[in-house]
Amino acid sequence: MPFFIEVILPLSLPQTFTYRVSEAEFHYLKPGMRVAVPFGKSKFYTGLVSSLHHNQPNLYEAKEIHQIIDEKPIVTEIQLQHWNWIASYYMCTIGEVFKSALPSALMLESETVISAKKDGFVDEAQLSDDEYLLVEALNQQSSLKIQEVISILNKKNVLPIIQSLLSKNIISLQEEMVEEYKPKLVRYIRLFSEFNSNEKLEELLLLLKNAQKQKDLILSYFQLQASERKPISVKKLTDFSGATSAVVKALIDKQIFEEYYIQEDRVSFSDSEKDKVVLNDYQMKAFNEIESAFADKDVCLLHGVTASGKTEVYIKLIENLLESGQQILYLLPEIALTTQLVSRLIQYFGNKVAVFHSKYSNNERVEVWNQVLNSDDKAQIVIGARSALFLPFQNLGFIVIDEEHEQTFKQTDPAPRYHARDAAIVLGNYHKSKVLLGSATPSIETYFNAQNQKYGLVELNQRFGNAVLPDIQLVDLKDCYFRKKMNGHFSHSLLETMTEALSNGEQIILFQNRRGYSPVIECMTCGHVPQCPQCDVSLTYHKYKNQLRCHYCGYSMAKPNSCHVCSSIDLTSKGFGTEQIEMELNVLFPEKKIARMDQDTTRGKYAFEKLIDSFKNREIDILVGTQMLAKGLDFDNVSLVGILNADSMLYYPDFRAFERSFQMMTQVSGRAGRSERKGKVIIQTYNPNHNTIQQVTMNDYASMYKEQLYERKIYHYPPYFKLIKLTLKHKDFEKLKEGSMWLYQVLQQQFDIPVLGPEEPPVSRIRNEYIRTILIKIPQEKSLAITKKTIQKILNSFGAVAQYRAIKVAINVDFY
Repeated sequence: MPFFIEVILPLSLPQTFTYRVSEAEFHYLKPGMRVAVPFGKSKFYTGLVSSLHHNQPNLYEAKEIHQIIDEKPIVTEIQLQHWNWIASYYMCTIGEVFKSALPSALMLESETVISAKKDGFVDEAQLSDDEYLLVEALNQQSSLKIQEVISILNKKNVLPIIQSLLSKNIISLQEEMVEEYKPKLVRYIRLFSEFNSNEKLEELLLLLKNAQKQKDLILSYFQLQASERKPISVKKLTDFSGATSAVVKALIDKQIFEEYYIQEDRVSFSDSEKDKVVLNDYQMKAFNEIESAFADKDVCLLHGVTASGKTEVYIKLIENLLESGQQILYLLPEIALTTQLVSRLIQYFGNKVAVFHSKYSNNERVEVWNQVLNSDDKAQIVIGARSALFLPFQNLGFIVIDEEHEQTFKQTDPAPRYHARDAAIVLGNYHKSKVLLGSATPSIETYFNAQNQKYGLVELNQRFGNAVLPDIQLVDLKDCYFRKKMNGHFSHSLLETMTEALSNGEQIILFQNRRGYSPVIECMTCGHVPQCPQCDVSLTYHKYKNQLRCHYCGYSMAKPNSCHVCSSIDLTSKGFGTEQIEMELNVLFPEKKIARMDQDTTRGKYAFEKLIDSFKNREIDILVGTQMLAKGLDFDNVSLVGILNADSMLYYPDFRAFERSFQMMTQVSGRAGRSERKGKVIIQTYNPNHNTIQQVTMNDYASMYKEQLYERKIYHYPPYFKLIKLTLKHKDFEKLKEGSMWLYQVLQQQFDIPVLGPEEPPVSRIRNEYIRTILIKIPQEKSLAITKKTIQKILNSFGAVAQYRAIKVAINVDFY
């Protein structure tokens, strides 16, 4: 009887692959274990076993596996089910999900190894200088890696030389698997056991009487040992004694000290005195309502105003679950939020908290993965951004999705283009665990599900403590410019309120959802605006680096001193970003400490933490930032929030523009007055009578929800219709136009549902690829699964047409 396994490969191929194994391997292997398998001509890939069977594949000869990597599964059966659901719902391949889910350090890479052929005859006269060098190197050592060849020949491109030696039958190539993950080993030392008696110790000190530094180091070692009573690391000893590592090495060489290594976690939080969370009456009422909602529903929405203390309610619910030994997943939309939340959770749960997100290194992520897989106490509560969803939970009891309305929960590129909130609800269903969604401004789909009894709904309308909702004041920019009541981009009323807040020792947050100095530099003589040569956008001016930069492809150039078209030196900037606001503030308030929080200032691993800590410790007076500021940060000394231009969000070409604007402005406003002092929000706008802005002023979520729901129903948008967006890209404009039209016409013939397009998006060319989009709207009564299957069949036919094969198609389900 033949033995086969199905293997998932980290490739964008629509199927799993069958490999042949021996009977012993078949009985040893389990789903979720990694294997190294050959694929293509010579490359090995890390594959994941998805199932074991006895069925020979019909279309190809099954190859044998190269090696088994794991002793036990590193992926659980529930994970495999969940990945299959993501692949099927979001119309991507299981290989793409596998590649995205597994930390890259667990993906062993195959490395090409070059060795000399034993029977290969070498005619040195026929070799070029580089070939001769390589052959000589192989005579010195049996094999070389590509990286070693590059350094020997001092050339970047060595493949033609290797190819030439292969054709001359002088060398051969093999592939070997390389493990990327390396555990962190800490170097410790201890005295050799023979020196444990007092007599031997006295002899030792006499022996070292002329080596004072070595003698001092040994005495320091005893001092540390007496006070700590635990193993002593080399670093701790050198720090304590002030000795150098050379002194330590001398004592090891003399066999007085012996060194040994202990594996340690790269990220660990110290255990602290645990506080007990105390809820007020409103929070207690919400807590009890959530508990009773979970009695008959798996998902519950906690709709609480900003600063109502939702986090304390989550902590109380987590507290109750921890005792039963279950794991908890706490999802956040932004890495910036994890830094603040971790310090809060450690107060309550000590070292039971683990963090998982993309700013962590590969090795750190592998360690958290292993802790979760082994149900380690150190990872009972996992806080993370959307990627934490893929961790191998064994006993997941509770999922919290904070700020569930945030669009950053949606992965855009590359595939899988999943929404972490929706995928987490499905994951909860597989684990039979409860899911709590929390937000002050829930997304319309979530609130719609709660209103229709699909989810439980709990309201929390009171701010925590004695805090009250801030006063919101609208400033009409048209009127201010007309009456000359502006100073740069600041209205006089905003500046007066800022001066008052600063004189009271309070902090200020200013919001402008655009980074850089200004989005456009324009020639005042001929009107020329510098454009990105690879994209259809103007270049953004960054004054700090004195360069123009494209925010889509990263292209940059030095700021020109004259116009590239007419050579005029009369250049001006139009529009403003966070950088310009920061500079204006430095002129207006030279004595005050001003900081900026946007993508440019938070690139480093700990950049978020440093900024947030400085602001929390009141080292910064005014913080200027983009949408990062809007997401659940908690600062008790902020009394004023200024929104410098509310209109830029309102008129974005997107069916969610009004909903997103309401959410963004309400969330930013919620950063003000979170302690006993009443906060103030000033919104500068050219259109103070706009419905959405009025709804923000009144904090009227219900009106916004009803108005948007009415429009969504008329114009066939979610939650009444599901949306699938097809994005087509190609470097040839005409070919793309023709291909997108062909696809649109076939889709229209197949479906009796709205198909819109092919349309050029607002930015119609990125990285020299032209873009067209087609939008498919699927009503609730239509079967989603059947519609998706039909779309996939049409896309397969599209890929089979020779002239359209080069057109890239990206499928985005629920792209909003």
